[in-house]
Parts: sequence; C-alpha cells; structure tokens
Amino acid sequence: MASRLASWAADWRRWRRLPGHVRSQWRRSLQFRTVAITVGLSGLAILITGAYLSFSIGNDLFQSRLQQALAGSGRAFSSAQSILDASDASERVALQQLMGAVRTDLQTTSGSNLIAAYRAPGQDFSQVTPPGFESPGLADGVISDDLHAAVRANPDTLQWQSVTLLDSEGASTAGIVVGSEVSMPTAGSYEIYLGYDLSESEQTLGFVQRTLFVAGIGLMLLVGGAAWLVVRFVATPIRSAAETSQRIADGNLDVRMPEKGEDELATLARSFNGMAASMQKQIKELADLSLVQQRFVSDVSHELRTPLTTIRLAGDVLYDQRDTFPPATERTAELLHDQVGRFEILLADLLEISRYDAGSIELDLEPTSLVRLAEEVVEELRPLAEPTGSDLRIVAPGGYSAVAMDPRRIRRIVRNLIGNAIEHGEGKPIVVSVDSNESSVAIAVRDYGLGMTPAATERVFDRFWRADPSRKRTIGGTGLGLAISLEDAVLHDGWLEVWSEPSGGSSFRLTIPREPGGTIVRSPISLPPDDAIESIVDELTVPQTRSLPTVPTHQTGSSADDRQEDDRG
Repeated sequence: MASRLASWAADWRRWRRLPGHVRSQWRRSLQFRTVAITVGLSGLAILITGAYLSFSIGNDLFQSRLQQALAGSGRAFSSAQSILDASDASERVALQQLMGAVRTDLQTTSGSNLIAAYRAPGQDFSQVTPPGFESPGLADGVISDDLHAAVRANPDTLQWQSVTLLDSEGASTAGIVVGSEVSMPTAGSYEIYLGYDLSESEQTLGFVQRTLFVAGIGLMLLVGGAAWLVVRFVATPIRSAAETSQRIADGNLDVRMPEKGEDELATLARSFNGMAASMQKQIKELADLSLVQQRFVSDVSHELRTPLTTIRLAGDVLYDQRDTFPPATERTAELLHDQVGRFEILLADLLEISRYDAGSIELDLEPTSLVRLAEEVVEELRPLAEPTGSDLRIVAPGGYSAVAMDPRRIRRIVRNLIGNAIEHGEGKPIVVSVDSNESSVAIAVRDYGLGMTPAATERVFDRFWRADPSRKRTIGGTGLGLAISLEDAVLHDGWLEVWSEPSGGSSFRLTIPREPGGTIVRSPISLPPDDAIESIVDELTVPQTRSLPTVPTHQTGSSADDRQEDDRG
C-alpha cells in the first residue's frame, strides 16, 4: 500500500511539472512552437469543418427520413380512407373488425408499428361506435397537445412533429409523429397518428461523426508530423548556427557550420562561415596589435628603469645639496626630484597595466580583516590629510572577520580611494565606512568635496582620463590609479562603484565576496550613501540651506559654492 501511494505521488509530481515543461519548451524551442501552432490551427480548421459536415449530414438524414415518413403516411392515410369509404358496416362487431382492418392496413402501408387513433372531439357517438386505439410507444404524452390542435385545425393535411420515443427497453430515441384525420361514414371522424423511429438515422449519423473524428485525429497527426519534418529541415541549420556562434563566442574561432547543397540554408551557412572567417582574421589582427602594444609598453617600461634609476640617484644628490645652490638652481633641483618621483610611479603603473593586459596577474590570497587594513591605510595617509584640513574618520559596523583577499591589491585600492578623497575633499571630513553581510564585505570612501557630473562619473575609471587636467594636484598621480583599482576589484570577483554629484561630494564603494569566486547578492553599504538620500528627502520636504554636520555616521551636506569638478584618476 505504501509503495502504491509513493507511485501515485511520483505520478502526481510528474503531472504537476508537465505545464512548466511545456511552457519551457514553448519559450526555448522554435520547432516545438511551430509544430504546436500548426497542429492547433489545423485542429481548429478540422473541428470547424467536422462540425459543419456533421450538422449538414445530420440535417440531410433527418430531412430524408422526414420525407419518407410523410410519403408513407400519406399513402397509409389514403389507403385507410379508401377502406373506410368502401365499407357499409353499421353494427358494432362489423365496425370493430373494420377498425382492425384499417389498423392493419396502416401498419402495412406505412411500415410503422407505432399507430394511434382517437375519436375526434365534438361528435355524438353511439354505443356501436368503435373506440380508438394506441400503441405503447405513443403513450404517456408522446403526442403533444400542439400536434392534436394542428390536426384538428387542418384535418385534410398531414401534420408532423419531432418527438422522443421510448423503445421496449425504456431507452429514449428520436422520432417523428405524423397525424391526420380519416372519416368513417357510419362512425364519424378519427385522428390517426403514425410514429417513425429515427434510431437508424442516429446510428448512421454517429458512425459518420466517429469516422470524422478518427479522420480528424489522423489528419492532425499527419499535419503535425509533416510540420515537424519541415521545421526540422529549417530549424536544424538555425540550431547549428546558434551552437556555432556560441562556440565562437566562447573563443573557439576555428569552428564552422556544415555547408550542404545550394539552397537558401546552404547560402546562410556559407555567409555565416565567411563572416566567422572575417571576424577571426580581424580578431587575430587586433590580438597581434594588442600584443605588440603590450610588449612595447612592457619593453619601454623595463628599458626606462635603468636610466630612470640613474637620473633618480643624480637627482637625489642634487636635491640633498639644494641648500648650497642659487635660488633658481635650488628650485630646479626640487622640481627634478618631484617629477622623477612621479615618473617612477607612472612607470610602475604602466608595468602593472601591461601585466593586466597580458593576463599574467595572479592573486596572493590571505585571510585579512578589511577593518584592520582600512585603519592601517588611514593612519598611513593621515599626515597627508592634515595639511588640507580633512578629518579622516572610520565607521565600521562590520567587516572585522578575516576574508580571503590579496591584501597588497586591496590596500592599493583603499589607498588610492582615500588619496583621491584627500585631493578633492576641499578640506572637509572624509568618512571611511566598512561593513559586511552574509555574502560580501565592503568599504566605502565618502568625501564632501566638489563632486562630479554624471558624464564625468561614467569616465572616472578610464585610463589617463581627468575631468580637469589643469587642476593643481598636491599629492600627484598618473591617471591610472582608478583604472588599476578597477582591475584589482574585478580580479577579486568584486565591484568598484562610484556615486557623485556636483557640489555634493563623491562616494566610492568596493565590494568583494566573502569566499573566492563567490556571488555577491548585495553590498552591505548603500550607494548612493545614506546621507545623500536623506539630503534629497529633506530638499523635497522642507527646502533649506545644507550645512556640513559633525556626526561621522550620517554626513548630509557640503559646500554649495560652484567650483570645478573632481579630476579623479
């Protein structure tokens, strides 16, 4: 019993999954969808045609049987009237025998065993007048009052009506009752009714309907099979093209579609293969060009290291002795020292970018606390922030647990973000937020400086791009910092995102998964930041002048003066 219940449950689950499977096939399979539409439309056409044929055949069968019934009834009534007119019987027994002879003649002439005769109302009958008779099949109200009234109103014409007859076993079947009057010279008028069974016509119609149904099902199967074959001939090359394009998209540029015949599908295959060959050639040329560029950058960067080291050493000697030089020479030594330092940073960044372009970067993962790492970077950069007047603050509700990351690269990202915030924070507080959730850890650097326009925000991670190259830089930079930071974040399967608005400051958010290769469901830190959302709500409700608050967790403003936008990068 338990096994039977388990089998029923399994069958029920399969049936419940069937609609979902059909919907999936409808969305994904052109062949299934085409065959289903073809079979559906064919079935509708066959259904309409079958219904029309069934109705027409049924109506023709009924009309044919009705004409036969009327013709047979007319002959039977005429024959009965002739028998009555030829008789001169006047006694009771003779009249009863005459009525029996009339009944026999009606049955023989019409071919129907369903006969009823009733005395016409409104006549004076004597004791010798024979009573009427009624077959069992016409009893129990089969002959309606409407038919009686029609026969009495038109005694010289045939009247008919469709009725439901009962056979000897009590089963109902369709029938026709035909009525008229006959006159017995010595006994008066009688209403005569003849019933005709239409069961044979119903059987014929049922056979025709079953034949139409079976033929319709067979025709639908044939149409569905033909449609499946035709669509398969068309869908197979399309499916091959889709699979080939997917393999090309996966990097297998040598794959091609098979070419057979000279029809339109073969033309499609040849065109597709020609396009794939052209793409392969162009991609190879671009790859070779990119490789040449990467090698050039890498070679130039390496070759520059030796003379740059020499220049650096000579510059350091001059810089250390600058106090003994005239003022102009002293200033020249200082500029040389600063620019050589920037040149070294640029060279290092170029080498790093070239390694990313060459795909030769590997992570050195270590369990690291993002909060501790952020604290170290903040303490490292605090001396740079003090001359600008910016107050570095850390808000860390979470992120204390160790997460697998490359600490050197994450530290470089955080150092770059905080350095940019110091550079463009206009001396206002800078908030470093760290938090975590079940899938990821994140750090955000929020400043309240100039901010950026939407156009500048879209390009802030581009290489060597700056919103305002002429803006004075106090810390230095190469224009590659954020580009490298983005590459570092992507290498960790993480996100590096930015929000900014003119005169409202900026917020950069780094989110990485807790596990290497994991999926980030959502970042634990909101972007836009909470204070920016609160400021928007305040502006929509009560217009007021924004001011910079002193609370580190919910900073809601900045200076509203129109200034130049950030030149981040």
